[in-house]
Amino acid sequence: MTSDRDVAAHLANCFDATYRALGELAPLMGFDPCVVCAHEMSRSFGEVALVLREYTGLDPSPLAIIDAVLRRSWSEDPSGTLTLYALAIVVGPRLLVSLRDALEATSDDVARAVFSEAQMVTVGQVRRVVGLDPSGTTLEESRWNQAAQDLVAMVESDGNADSFGISR
Repeated sequence: MTSDRDVAAHLANCFDATYRALGELAPLMGFDPCVVCAHEMSRSFGEVALVLREYTGLDPSPLAIIDAVLRRSWSEDPSGTLTLYALAIVVGPRLLVSLRDALEATSDDVARAVFSEAQMVTVGQVRRVVGLDPSGTTLEESRWNQAAQDLVAMVESDGNADSFGISR
């Protein structure tokens, strides 16, 4: 059986990857609303990563697939729109399922509070993307659709069809 600390360490890796990738990519994005959104999202995910790191006492090791998806999305669309899409549609929902699974697997009240707060932050950041107006982007619609499908396939081929797991 996986311990609460192991589960939290895995989730810290997920949130740390999200925090770092968004923070590093934000200043490179070409669409100002995406820059602002990515910076704010990075900060929120970084706060969660910090709480998880404090709970576990371990330094996180960013989950490679999350980092790869966010960086690839930016390389496909330097405006940042595809990166925010990837967060809202590819990464965010899988984080939420992982957090739900973590909540079901733990009886520790402190861990449950941390995981619940992480859920709220993730939902808030996904909602933030919904309110963004991508009308200033230059990415061609057909290319964007294919790039988005490729990101989903990338995550699924890594064994993350529904979540990022809690035991990897």
